Amino acid sequence: MQSLLDPAILFFALGVFAGLVRSNLEMPAAISKFLSIYLLMALGLKGGFALAASGFTPSVATSLGLAVLLAIVVPLVGYALLRRVLSGFNAAAVAATYGSVSAVTFVTATQYLESQHIAYGGHMAAAMALMESPAIILAVLLANALRQKQQALAATSTPPVVGMTSAGAATLGGHGLSPVSGKGGPHLSVGKILHESFTDGTQLLLLGAMLIGLLTGDAGKAAMQPFSGDLFKGMLCLFLLDMGLSTARNLPAVRQQSPWLLAYAVLGPITHAALALGLAWLAAVPAGDAVLLMVLAASASYIAVPAVVRYAIPEADPSLYVSLSLGLTFPLNIVLGIPLYTQVVQSLWAV
Repeated sequence: MQSLLDPAILFFALGVFAGLVRSNLEMPAAISKFLSIYLLMALGLKGGFALAASGFTPSVATSLGLAVLLAIVVPLVGYALLRRVLSGFNAAAVAATYGSVSAVTFVTATQYLESQHIAYGGHMAAAMALMESPAIILAVLLANALRQKQQALAATSTPPVVGMTSAGAATLGGHGLSPVSGKGGPHLSVGKILHESFTDGTQLLLLGAMLIGLLTGDAGKAAMQPFSGDLFKGMLCLFLLDMGLSTARNLPAVRQQSPWLLAYAVLGPITHAALALGLAWLAAVPAGDAVLLMVLAASASYIAVPAVVRYAIPEADPSLYVSLSLGLTFPLNIVLGIPLYTQVVQSLWAV
């Protein structure tokens, strides 16, 4: 219960309450964007400073390897399960959302570990960056495969139209529309997806700040302490207040989802965290890193993935993946998940 009295979690709860009672409390968009930029920059610097002190060890390589493995397994398993209750495109979009990660959940978890005096590796910020792209790539590949299957079925079942070439039949006059669904997304290449993922502003800032922290080491840490250390907690509280308001706005959409999807939004992250726990235990990952692996596996993206999926998989319904991740999974992880994962790891690693 004491863990719920953390100021960051309480400010998040305040934001949810303010949204539910329809208060006029709001965070200006420019301030919200500044807070997200600050948190990513500070997190990257902290990770770089810690990595400069520890160096690149076998333990670091193990944690990063497990992060990439989870980023591949989680969306694939999620897609196989969701395909039973959703269309292929919706299943791919939701699986990508839950296969990717939430930077805010991760930042909150690092702050919680510091408040509990539990050490963690600075390289885990790099693990978060590595886990963001695989789910997006897999979802786009699955969507492309579904479109090709639809076009093949349409070609075998629809009589050819005089004067229309095979290329025209596939694109309906070059507009990139699926002949089955009436709309379709672009067939993006893996190279383009990787380029957009790693040159995305948030990714670039996080990795760039980590590199700066790594290069400057202890001297840089001392110089940036007032910025990346002393201010961090207060900035996080402000940002979580804003996230609480956003969560409250998404709750009405959550109530409209099917019970199966609601169950996945709750039980899926717990299962993903349990998988991360098992892998971390087998690989003898340090306790703090194990907690963060669980947090990353259990989190769901509500910013990066939706931005890509809306363009790459327009056949999918945004109300599904945005409302579930932000309206249900995010608050559960912030309020209950992070303290729970920490307690489980502490009890197991103490044995």
